[in-house]
Amino acid sequence: MTNITFKQLRYFESLARHTHFGRAADACAISQPALSMQIKELEDELGTTLIERGARQIRLTNFGEAFALRVRDILRSVDELGELARASQDGLVGRLRIGIIPTIAPYLLPTIIGKLNHVYKDLDIHVRETLTPKLIQELADGRIDTAIVALPVSEPSFTEVALFEENFMLVRSSKDANKPVPESELLHEMRLLLLEEGHCFRDQALSFCGVPSARPWEGLDGSSLSTLVQMVGVGLGVTLLPEMAVAVETRSASVSVASFKEPQPSRTIGMIWRKTSPLAAQLLRLSELIGQSAIVLRNEHEQASRN
Repeated sequence: MTNITFKQLRYFESLARHTHFGRAADACAISQPALSMQIKELEDELGTTLIERGARQIRLTNFGEAFALRVRDILRSVDELGELARASQDGLVGRLRIGIIPTIAPYLLPTIIGKLNHVYKDLDIHVRETLTPKLIQELADGRIDTAIVALPVSEPSFTEVALFEENFMLVRSSKDANKPVPESELLHEMRLLLLEEGHCFRDQALSFCGVPSARPWEGLDGSSLSTLVQMVGVGLGVTLLPEMAVAVETRSASVSVASFKEPQPSRTIGMIWRKTSPLAAQLLRLSELIGQSAIVLRNEHEQASRN
């Protein structure tokens, strides 16, 4: 098996992950016939079948599943060799793959990307925005270098570093601006609009309201914070927003924003990375820079809301 290439292994890993030739080919930026040919050559070299080919989807054979696990370990180790080379240089250079959750990305990224481009001239930043469970899996698989998420994630193989705290704000129709802020236990009796399942912010909001996240929700689910705020603006209910999102999401909606009584609901935003990453020292310095930028941004938003 001396003719197996890393390219073939990467193509196979993509196919094992997507279980679809078209999606795997798109992810690898090659044509579907080219991907199929590489997989067939890999199977011929191994002398056994890796996948069962169906009309619409593929399924890994028993050997294919075991092979995929070993391939992921190999590719992760190869990626870490590159990270080791980068770690030997001063500062961060080359490609840096950052994951970030949707409820923080639009509000934090413009600030931190500009800051990172200024400080790290030779850094090529790639951003991946998706939900926390996907980021955790991609980080574990070595497909991203670090992620910005709500803490804790409680994965023993990850380092967690807190960046900043932010409160949750109550958003309701502008006609309700002068009404008292309801107690948390009363929110679930109102028409509370939340993000759809899979968002950690949804679970945090339900927890604040005293509603188990596993319980079926009878409110309205939205795919983005923007959607929730616009629905509140037309009188369909109330919602919660992370503090950093308020300035952006409420500027074009007929809504009012209020703080809850102490102790206010909040979340901790932080960075995570693999404990085995050779870039750990650089990522720690990066987290300090991002945390400082985020705090400045939050203070600017707080000042703007007072004026």
